[in-house]
Amino acid sequence: MIKGYRINFSGFAVSAIFGCIAVGSITYVCFRFHLNLTITSFLYLIVVVLQSLLGNFASSTFVSLLTVACLDFFFTQPLFSFEITNPLDILALISYLITGLVITRLTTRARKEAAISNNHRSVVDRLYQVAKQLLALDPENDVLQGSVERVRESFDLKAVCLFDAVDGKFYVAGSSREDLAARTKSACHLGADADDTAIRTSLRCLRGAGKNIGAVAFEGLYGNELAIGPLAALAAAMVERNRAFQSASQAAAAAQAEVFRAAVLDALAHQFKTPLATILTAAGGLRETHSLLPQQQELAELIEAETSRLNGLTSKLLRTSQLDQDEIKPRLERTDISRLVRDLVHQHCREGADRKFRITNGSISTQVLADPNLLELALKQLLDNACKYSLPGTGVEVSIESGDEHATVRVMNSGSPIPEEERVRIFERFYRCSETQHRTPGSGLGLYFAHKIICAHGGNVELEAASTVSDKKTVFRLTVPLARSEMLTT
Repeated sequence: MIKGYRINFSGFAVSAIFGCIAVGSITYVCFRFHLNLTITSFLYLIVVVLQSLLGNFASSTFVSLLTVACLDFFFTQPLFSFEITNPLDILALISYLITGLVITRLTTRARKEAAISNNHRSVVDRLYQVAKQLLALDPENDVLQGSVERVRESFDLKAVCLFDAVDGKFYVAGSSREDLAARTKSACHLGADADDTAIRTSLRCLRGAGKNIGAVAFEGLYGNELAIGPLAALAAAMVERNRAFQSASQAAAAAQAEVFRAAVLDALAHQFKTPLATILTAAGGLRETHSLLPQQQELAELIEAETSRLNGLTSKLLRTSQLDQDEIKPRLERTDISRLVRDLVHQHCREGADRKFRITNGSISTQVLADPNLLELALKQLLDNACKYSLPGTGVEVSIESGDEHATVRVMNSGSPIPEEERVRIFERFYRCSETQHRTPGSGLGLYFAHKIICAHGGNVELEAASTVSDKKTVFRLTVPLARSEMLTT
């Protein structure tokens, strides 16, 4: 306290000494030339104004009181005495004192506000420069570490610490005697901002999407407290930017990997086509010679049947690979969806499926506007899905209904329960239900392609009823726009 008092007194003396010299000079000149009270008071008032502009409030007040004392002692009757006999002189001195103090106060306040304004302008300029530097950082480099370094350098801080709550990493610039990293992490977990004046540290939580995403700490932010909030907002923005870039990079990598995967599948499918066609032709030629023994004839038919089946799977693989790469553009035409459903059900029955199929309203012609090949692929995916995930020996029911604008196909089977939290994801690519993925083979693409195809037709595929522990029924509903009546006329 004593040291602080000496420093303040020294500043006061330096600030007031020039005013005292000016007052002494004016007093000597005015007294020497016998100037009256009015002229002298105006000259003193000029000194008070200049002192207010150059000094602080305390020194300006002291100079004002000194001028009043000089006016009373040297220019007010009786001279060389602080006694005042004329009431008008008393009023003049009081008016002068009030005027001097008011000018001193207003000038000091204006200087203080100007200093604050200049400080704010300086802070805003620094924030602008920091924001430009942060936006210019290369996101492929360590953008968060670069951010804390730019902030520390721009505001001349002792240390800056940023904590990313998602990956649990710290980014520190500068050196601190305090355990700044631990304090920053603690502030994030507590979700509360804090200012410690003892160690001159400010901690701010970073929030994004309604939750804490990290925290930032500034040590040594002297005189720039106004910048704490904007700097914290910039830190939160950089954390979100870094996270968005990482997500975009992962998505781009996944998309590139998907392109490579589709290209490999496409190449393999094309390579399989030629030898399969050769095997199929050779097996058919052997069977047509009619010179084989019954056992050999049976083997030739088996080779031909299995080769045809493998050829069909290869064609399906090639088609799905193309659908996954390109945007589906169906070639719309009038299609009887009832007939398409009947043909697919009969095909499943011929292939020896151990499921009992039942069709409702399958004999009524229902004309829709669709691409026959794509619609067939989508319906086949639903039927394959029903056969694959239904219980052995159970039935698969298919119903066809016609509304005002859409035709609806429902495929119902009895299968394993579908957890409620997984029902919204069954149409995602490569997603498979946790209840069946380990015991039932599959790629997780069937429902994805069916949904993609039907949406391209302006329809929809959805899970209408999901199997539960008490109710084993699973129902998928497919809707396709009906062909307009004027399009059906020949």
